[in-house]
Amino acid sequence: MNKMIMVLWSSKIILSQVLAIIIFGALDLTKADAQNNQERKEIRAYQLESSDHFRFDGRVDEEFWNQIEPATDFLQQEPSEGAPATENTEVRIAYDSEYLYIAVILFDSDPAGIKATQRRRDSRLVADERFTWIIDTFDDQRSAYFMEINPNGLRTDGLITTGQGSSINLNWDGIWDARAVIGDFGWSAEIRIPFRTFNFNPDSDRWGINFMRVVRRKSETSLWSGHLRSQGIDRPQNAGVLTGLSGMSQGLGLEVVPFGVFNGNEERFTGETNRATNIDGGFDVNYSITPRLRASVTVNTDFAEAEVDQRQVNLTRFPLMFPERRDFFLEGSNIYEFAPASRVFPFFSRRIGLEGGQPVPINFGTRLLGNTGDYNLALLHVNTGGTDDLDSENFSVARIKRNLGRESTVGVIYTRRSAISGENLTADFQSRHTFGADLELGTSEFMGNKNLQFQAFFVYHNSPLAGDDQTDMWDRSTRGIRLNFPNQPWSGLVSYREFGNAFDPAVGFTQRNAFRRLNPQISYSPQFSGSDLIRQVEWGIWYEHLMDLDFNLLTQDLRLTLFEIDFMSDDQLSFEVTRNFEWLVEPFDIRRDGSIIIPPDEYVNWYINAEFETASYRAVALELEYETGGFWSGTRSQYGAELSIRPITGIEFNPEYIRTDVRLDEGNFSADLFRFTANLDFTTSLFITTTVQYDNLSQLLATNNRLRWIITPGSDLFLVYNHNWLEDDSRFNTLQRSGTVKLSYTHRF
Repeated sequence: MNKMIMVLWSSKIILSQVLAIIIFGALDLTKADAQNNQERKEIRAYQLESSDHFRFDGRVDEEFWNQIEPATDFLQQEPSEGAPATENTEVRIAYDSEYLYIAVILFDSDPAGIKATQRRRDSRLVADERFTWIIDTFDDQRSAYFMEINPNGLRTDGLITTGQGSSINLNWDGIWDARAVIGDFGWSAEIRIPFRTFNFNPDSDRWGINFMRVVRRKSETSLWSGHLRSQGIDRPQNAGVLTGLSGMSQGLGLEVVPFGVFNGNEERFTGETNRATNIDGGFDVNYSITPRLRASVTVNTDFAEAEVDQRQVNLTRFPLMFPERRDFFLEGSNIYEFAPASRVFPFFSRRIGLEGGQPVPINFGTRLLGNTGDYNLALLHVNTGGTDDLDSENFSVARIKRNLGRESTVGVIYTRRSAISGENLTADFQSRHTFGADLELGTSEFMGNKNLQFQAFFVYHNSPLAGDDQTDMWDRSTRGIRLNFPNQPWSGLVSYREFGNAFDPAVGFTQRNAFRRLNPQISYSPQFSGSDLIRQVEWGIWYEHLMDLDFNLLTQDLRLTLFEIDFMSDDQLSFEVTRNFEWLVEPFDIRRDGSIIIPPDEYVNWYINAEFETASYRAVALELEYETGGFWSGTRSQYGAELSIRPITGIEFNPEYIRTDVRLDEGNFSADLFRFTANLDFTTSLFITTTVQYDNLSQLLATNNRLRWIITPGSDLFLVYNHNWLEDDSRFNTLQRSGTVKLSYTHRF
């Protein structure tokens, strides 16, 4: 009877979502033209003449800037939604055939209070004042270039894609430059962006654009357009318009990036030492087939300069997912996103060129990214070399999304992984294919100006073994739906998804199989604009009901956010209570060494979590986390502390320590994880990072040292040194060490 109820309940949910599709489709498509005709803020670009003299120094004192009408009248998003910004901001835009220029004056009534400690390229500006802007070069309100600076001229950039789980992909690196100065008026900046950095239609004189300013000591965020908390800088739908552009040059659209690499490596095993050195090189070639479509080729690719993964202690039954850090796979990763926020990954780029965390040589790769009409395209093919344990393989990925109306899309994805015959190839192994489709429907005009979004997806793959008749399509597939109401102060969502018991896409990632999961959540987070102490408080309920494919309960979580307080000082305090149910079907080797085995049984536990975080702009910022309560057959207490120490501009130290004490009927143990990062930023183009990591379960101590010198925007020198030690009888013995020098140069035609 219970199973029948669940089936009927699931069917009811699905039918309600089908109805939502029809409603959203009607909302989205019929209102598209009305929205585009609504009045949007506008700024006009000034075309520089040969007589205009320009000094690129961050001081907005050239005569021609005075002839340009600035964008002003910023409105607060935080802490008092809709109130005028407390500090004035003026933005002006000019251009010539090669560059777009942005000049901004950020007046400040207390210049001594300006926060400016960071210099590193691509750092998130969590501690400093910042000026941020987005540019939607096609004014389609679906994607945009994201850029920001601080008073030191630090540059951070990325790509924005709208939809559920919309986020900023900060791994895109554009070629552009900025200069900034601090004065008794506040601070000012001049930004110079080559038009070749953008994809755009040269026949259009209308781009979407928006600006945001953060005054750190006041915890104040203000925007030129789209100031509501349900809007913001990451939503091109709420941007204004840049007009007056004409005659911009994209050149031939050809970019060549040769690089040279020198590697030295030493490994020590059972008393033997193996040393090797290697000098190599390769190149990347990028060509804009059309203003919106770009083809790329990479040959003999090397990723020695990529940042190391942050180590984690895994006390769960499931694998951890580490982020991609290699540039070739990061560019265009926003197009590859599939059903974002639903946690399904038919394509995960770390399955290419990495095996067990170790690099596999990449012989060559080709890629096509961009747009044509209403279609977004991402095509990828990579060939990897063979190793002692692996055959050479080919990887192919195709992702196509079709725009529907103003805020909706429908898409498909296909991946293929095939081995090239070799001595390691299993006889009955066959090429593995994955197919998927996803639908995103959304409107920002629900109940006037509210956001409402719907998502659905389906993914299927064939069996990796020829002649496999043990699993059917349903076993090797996943499907789900998600309804989202992302607004303020009220927000909520409900999602449902199923994973077959054999779902394992060959170029994808999955943490858990064989389940049905229902996940509703709701939160309320009002502003306290009249308070001098509290900016915002959030209360919320998060619920997860996860069953096996026969509707037997496996996991159930009920998490209550009793409060999450954002203070006017930018300090934060939160407290949560969680009830957890787990039905453990198979024994769980929690330490993965056979020492402590948790037996199959039903486990019900309560635990609490408390976090406190001081404002990031302080010279010494602190994050504390404490979690304690029931854990399987016993208890767990976890203590975490992280410091951010910024003694002077350009120097930052981040020590972090996490200790987990586990007390179980089957045995006790403690896990210690230590991380230390030191950033030395000599200029905005020259910096060193040292990362040290250790945990007592693996007994591995590792250090990564990385120097980057941006010779000119797009051309870099990297020096990387890694050293790993293994603890043995309270001594650390060298396990492996390596050094790399890599030089790359970008030339545009």
